[in-house]
Amino acid sequence: MTRPLALVTGASGGLGYEFARLLAERGHDLVLVARTGAPMEELAQWAEARHGVAVTVLPKDLSHPGAGGEVADELAERALHLDVLINNAGFTQLAPFAESDEQVMMSMLRVNIETLTQLTRRVVPGMVERGSGRIVNLASLAAFQPGPSMAVYYASKAYVLNFSIALNVELEGSGVTVTALAPGPVATGFQARAAMEDARLVKGRKLPSAAEIAEWGWAEAEKGKPFAVHSPRWKFIAFTLRFLPRRTAARIAARTNDRV
Repeated sequence: MTRPLALVTGASGGLGYEFARLLAERGHDLVLVARTGAPMEELAQWAEARHGVAVTVLPKDLSHPGAGGEVADELAERALHLDVLINNAGFTQLAPFAESDEQVMMSMLRVNIETLTQLTRRVVPGMVERGSGRIVNLASLAAFQPGPSMAVYYASKAYVLNFSIALNVELEGSGVTVTALAPGPVATGFQARAAMEDARLVKGRKLPSAAEIAEWGWAEAEKGKPFAVHSPRWKFIAFTLRFLPRRTAARIAARTNDRV
C-alpha cells in the first residue's frame, strides 16, 4: 500500500515543523515547503530515518506572486498527488497601519491569502476526483474581530476562516474536508518575527507549545470540522465576540495589542 502524502507550508519551524513531525509519525510521506531549506532537510533526515517515510523538500519563498502555483507545478512534475494539505505559512506585523512597512504588508497578504488560496485551488480538483482529501488552513482567534495595530493580519485571518467554512460546505459529500484552525497565541517564533513579545496579548503569558496545537489541530481536522477554536477560554471569547458591536470588539483588540 502507498502511504498518504501530506504537504506542509511553513515547515521550517513552529507549527509547520510540528505538523510535519506529527504526520510523519502517523505514516505520511511529506512535502515540506518554506523559505529556509536547512531546517527542513534536518527534519527530512529525521523523518526518513525514524519513520521510513519519503520526504520532498521544496525551498520556496511563498511571499512571491504566483508561489502557490509554482509549488503545484512542481508537484505535478514529480507526479505527487496530495492526500493532505496543511496551509500553515503566515506572519504578521505589529504597528499602526499608517506606519507599517508597505512591502512587508503586501508580502504578508500574499502568504496569508494569495498563496493559500492558489495552492488550495490547484490541489482541490485532484482530491475531489480521487474522492478523498483533507485541507487544514491556519486561521487564528484574530479571525473573529477587527484588530487595530495588526489590522491587515486580522483581516487576512478573517478571510482564511470564511474561505475555509465556505469551501467545506461546497465540498460536502465529495470526501474532501476543509478545516480552519483558530488557536490563540502559540509559543513559536511568530511573535519574535513581528517584534511583538512585549504586546499585552503575549507578554508574561504561558503559551501552549506548537506540538500541543498541532496535535489538537490534526484531531479537529480528522473530525472534518469546518473550523475549530483552541481551549475553553478562546472558545468563550470567540463566541462572545459575535454579540459585541464591531467597534467595541476592535477596541478590545487594540488594548490587547498594546505594548506593555
